[in-house]
Amino acid sequence: MKYEFNTEKEFDIIAIGRACIDLNAKEYNRPMEETMTFTKYVGGSPANIVIGSSKLGLKTGFIGKISDDQHGRFIEQYMKSVGIDTSNLVVDKDGHKTGLTFTEIKSPEECSILMYREEVADLYLASSEVHEDYIKKSKILLVSGTALSKSPSREAVLKAVNLAKKNEVKVIFELDYRPYSWDSSDETAVYYSLVAQQADVVIGTRDEFDVMENIEEGNNEMTISHLFDYSPELIVIKHGVDGSYAYMKSGETYKGQAYRTKVLKTFGAGDSYASAFLYALIRGKDVETALKYGSASASIVVSKHSSSEAMPTIEEIEQLIAKNETISSSPEVNRL
Repeated sequence: MKYEFNTEKEFDIIAIGRACIDLNAKEYNRPMEETMTFTKYVGGSPANIVIGSSKLGLKTGFIGKISDDQHGRFIEQYMKSVGIDTSNLVVDKDGHKTGLTFTEIKSPEECSILMYREEVADLYLASSEVHEDYIKKSKILLVSGTALSKSPSREAVLKAVNLAKKNEVKVIFELDYRPYSWDSSDETAVYYSLVAQQADVVIGTRDEFDVMENIEEGNNEMTISHLFDYSPELIVIKHGVDGSYAYMKSGETYKGQAYRTKVLKTFGAGDSYASAFLYALIRGKDVETALKYGSASASIVVSKHSSSEAMPTIEEIEQLIAKNETISSSPEVNRL
């Protein structure tokens, strides 16, 4: 089954939220305190997703706030270089800095990130800096959860969602939960639920859905039963190497398998998954095929050093799908 978009819109995806700097360890198999060299990339979930989508050939734009310094200029220049429209990228004039994320790669199974998110520029995007005439040009407004963690970014995102709904723009909510961005689990659940209930498509890991529902261990059937009482038409729940599920409000369920790869690190998988999954839907492929694109893209990115720079081409994705080397799922994970 296919998922339909308004084909008359100028942009395929406009994302709103976090754009920051990733500093990925160049030295593998050692803790961060012993790591001396890092490589700089553009990071942040919504930024990574539109970078991946743009590299796949979609027409993309970005709404966000960057610092008025070298890091902010690096972000803007890189986005422009991969074809992202930056006309609604706002430069902060109040001295707020770009968020920094250091990554540690001890082993493929043991990766971690150290984030600096205090008073960062992207969380100061104001609702007055979100414009209806821009949002209404897109098939999709992509929202990620981190932008909801603080005001005024929170209100800016809520305004963007309302404008998208008003102008027949599909709202895609990528949960992107970062615990250190939030003051409490109750607060997270309130704002995640508020946006998820208004979204057309919700994408996240099983753990992220548990955070949204404020429970320790939920199940897919309970999640979709609740959300389908509201706006969502399609819900994607990811279970890591055990694959992902897509649920349609019309009743269809699809299972996507993870692809075998040589894993270098774990971060970046979710962003690459979303970019390729949405690409496939926009290009008119059915939901089951879109799951394959998402899974293949995630497998490619976790085998490489960066997140944004490693976003694959269509050829790479389709070659991996054609190999059909998937990971068998564990029965206990296949909870409906």
